Amino acid sequence: MKTILVTGGTGYIGSHTVVELQSKGYEVIIADNLANSSADVVDRIEKITGIRPVFIKADLSKEQEAAAIFDTHHIDGIINFAAYKAVGESCEKPIEYYQNNLQIALNMLANMKRMGIQYFVQSSSCTVYGEPKHNPINEDCPTMPATSPYGNTKQMVEEILHFVTKSGDIKAIALRYFNPIGAHHTALIGELPNGIPNNLIPYITQTAAGLRQQLTVFGNDYPTPDGTCIRDYIHVVDLAKAHVVAMDRCFENRNKSNLEYFNIGTGNGFSVLDIIRSFEKVSGVKLNYCFGKRREGDVVQIWADTTLAEKELGWKAELSLDQMTLSAWHWQQQLQ
Repeated sequence: MKTILVTGGTGYIGSHTVVELQSKGYEVIIADNLANSSADVVDRIEKITGIRPVFIKADLSKEQEAAAIFDTHHIDGIINFAAYKAVGESCEKPIEYYQNNLQIALNMLANMKRMGIQYFVQSSSCTVYGEPKHNPINEDCPTMPATSPYGNTKQMVEEILHFVTKSGDIKAIALRYFNPIGAHHTALIGELPNGIPNNLIPYITQTAAGLRQQLTVFGNDYPTPDGTCIRDYIHVVDLAKAHVVAMDRCFENRNKSNLEYFNIGTGNGFSVLDIIRSFEKVSGVKLNYCFGKRREGDVVQIWADTTLAEKELGWKAELSLDQMTLSAWHWQQQLQ
């Protein structure tokens, strides 16, 4: 039984991935500083799977705290989610984003090298493509100048991996995922940011629940059919499963190169208004929303070509947009 260190494992995507890893038979160690999550997520994971993952509260951007985990635990592979992740905030706090996101990745890789650990799955992002010239976008498309410091940190970690993996001591898979939404079907884990949400869905569900007065849609004058931004929204459980098959691929030595990239999305583009309409339909709640100015760093439209992930990983997104928005609403309701 292999043991996976999941950094940022109490976060939104991390917690769902821990559930899927445990369901597949992996042992899991979670390391998280709880900056944007809560320790009770570990209890919720245990309720879902019947297995309690090891949890370590640590700031992985600090070299000593990171090294201590490797010195005291056997680790076979790493899935790295730990990072600051808000596009808008990154434009306001670029230095903090570079310091945190890059240092965490470097500390993980340095300790892997020190301990002889081979396999690393990186939580990357479609933001590495910048503002794409065409859609859908595949892995061969060149990365464009980032539109935010957050996106730039994702690009820079991929560049670091490019050189680190050249020796063959470390093999890595970068999963470039699109826009994860939704929650686990048990409604025991989901997206719950601290403070005011930066992402669309928790702001929608909190507005519907009366916790927020009004949802602001950032821009309605984009060159899209309804004037709002278009994204490839993917159910977080589908996304979590992609990390498991990526880890399987490493342990089964099916990697075709020391660093591989895969788009993880549905292959469909939905606008912000599409999301609002889906939510209103499945929840029966009419949302109070208005249009505001465009938000700095936002790409106009992007969605994935997922052919490579389907072919190489044997993975394909299965859950629909309505299933995504309904599961998010169920999660919000149980929080009340």
